[in-house]
Amino acid sequence: MTEARIELVKGDITRISVDVIVNAANSSLLGGGGVDGAIHRAAGPELLAECRRVREKSGECPTGEAVITGAGLLPCKKVIHTVGPVWHGGGVGEPELLASCYHNSLLLAQEAGLTDIAFPNISTGVYGYPKAEAAKIAVAAVRETLSALPGIRKVIFVCFDDENLELYRLLL
Repeated sequence: MTEARIELVKGDITRISVDVIVNAANSSLLGGGGVDGAIHRAAGPELLAECRRVREKSGECPTGEAVITGAGLLPCKKVIHTVGPVWHGGGVGEPELLASCYHNSLLLAQEAGLTDIAFPNISTGVYGYPKAEAAKIAVAAVRETLSALPGIRKVIFVCFDDENLELYRLLL
């Protein structure tokens, strides 16, 4: 069994060529700001239409959960949409919910036969999760989950800013 590689890059997740990218979505799945808005803009109207179909069938996506769709015009095969927690001080389950975002996204990727996955810095934008804490949770959750998922070959943490890049670099 080959151990998955974990990589770190600074850049725009909408330009990463992997099997699947993860969208830091809101529960409506209908687009928003930050990473979510960038992914929807880059993917084109097909992604929004598919997200609407998912929502009509299953309702909103709960925090910590994930759903998978096509990728529209993006250079990946699929998009996994996961809803990160809004930061309320850390005492209402935020760490566990954030870890679930990474865990559930990796599970969906493996179930779909996708081997390479790229993650943004979930919940660290408008949801206000402290970046250092979020990075620790992300790295720990990915490492722990990968040990049980032999089908995942590569995980890329895609950092949009230098602050997140340095935090992840220190952890990896």
